[in-house]
Amino acid sequence: MTDQLDTGVESDLNPFWMPFTANQKFKAKPYLLESAEGMYYQSPEGKVLLDGTSGLWCVNAGHGRKEIREAVLSQMEKLDYASCFNIGHPLPFEFAQRLIKHTPGDLDHVFFTNSGSESVDTALKIALAYQRTRGEGTRQRLIGREKGYHGVGFGGMSVGGITSMRTQFGTPLQADHLPHTVNIEKNAFTRGMPTEGIHLADSLEDIVAFHDASNIAAVIVEPIGGGGGVLIPPEGYLQRLREICDKHGILLIFDEVITGFGRVGDSFASKRFGVVPDIMTTAKGLTNGNIPMGAVFVSKKIYDTFMTGSEAGIELFHGYTYSGHPVACAAGMATLSIYEDEGLFNRAAELESYWEDAAHQLKGLPHVKDIRNFGLIAGIELESRPDNAGALGHEVFEKCFEKGVVIRFMGDIMAFSPPLIIAKSQIDQLFETLGSVLRELN
Repeated sequence: MTDQLDTGVESDLNPFWMPFTANQKFKAKPYLLESAEGMYYQSPEGKVLLDGTSGLWCVNAGHGRKEIREAVLSQMEKLDYASCFNIGHPLPFEFAQRLIKHTPGDLDHVFFTNSGSESVDTALKIALAYQRTRGEGTRQRLIGREKGYHGVGFGGMSVGGITSMRTQFGTPLQADHLPHTVNIEKNAFTRGMPTEGIHLADSLEDIVAFHDASNIAAVIVEPIGGGGGVLIPPEGYLQRLREICDKHGILLIFDEVITGFGRVGDSFASKRFGVVPDIMTTAKGLTNGNIPMGAVFVSKKIYDTFMTGSEAGIELFHGYTYSGHPVACAAGMATLSIYEDEGLFNRAAELESYWEDAAHQLKGLPHVKDIRNFGLIAGIELESRPDNAGALGHEVFEKCFEKGVVIRFMGDIMAFSPPLIIAKSQIDQLFETLGSVLRELN
């Protein structure tokens, strides 16, 4: 079937099976982007659209960065590909050395992947292998959290806490889930971290009591949840998880795929919150979304545990064809230079108060149920229509697009995570546009 787009250009949309998309609905009314520069996208029709989501939580330094483009082109001319299996090239070693200057605590070893999903599955495999390597092979159970999103691999799907992620596939790994931290009854319209909810971390003690610590390998949480609806941790919650994990010899994994690289006002959320995990997953902002890449950071303790066997033996039977890809490393290092040179790791902290005030001006508008924010992240939760959850969110997305703003909707929760280069006037435009749409839909 050939579809006719509004541009007058005939294009068969059907061969591409789009991810996380209602394909039939989209292809009946497609929303297409053709180019991007700075804070803005442009549609094939020439419509300029303010990017309120950094692409997909990844274009932290803004679109069309010349420095990254030139680094990629230069690297492709020099070395387009080289394996990292029993051979190597200089770039991943150099990139890893630069990255660990920004990580918390002793997270000073890096395993490169190609995405957030791969980073999560890598982290889970490292956790399981670590426990076995140190002689505690019964520790095979993993703990996630309700409403948590950890990618689409079998590991991430199992520890993730979004029901729709497992409905079609089941739960392949042994996993339990902590309760989520959203409490609208007590914490609605909280600015920053809610004061109510530290006790929810103690649910980990209940899981330990049920399974026994000797059977639990690791706990994985997002410092700030994204895909589950912008979940801000209560004060003291992450610290309490750290304490319980230490008490029982359980590894703590932070999934920083969306919070890493300046999103919350520091290089990583773990630094902003003052809690150091044993393993940390990243992707997205690692290369500013320009080239697919992820990175898993592990503590010296974990790395050294694997390095105790024969020097001739492979310590971890895991890896990817494109781990440490030279072009991805070039993009990553150029991106890191931008973050460092332009002070973007601190940018969210500088704008946080203005961002917060702009978001909370929506309180009291039609349909607004809750507002949650931290750093340059905001979630506006809307009242769902009876028997039609998600319909309002999709309609709001469409109308904002028509008014020149790209936002992300997760059911009836509207998520904002703009490039860190955003100006105050553009912050105003984001929330004023959403406000006008909500008034029109009343």
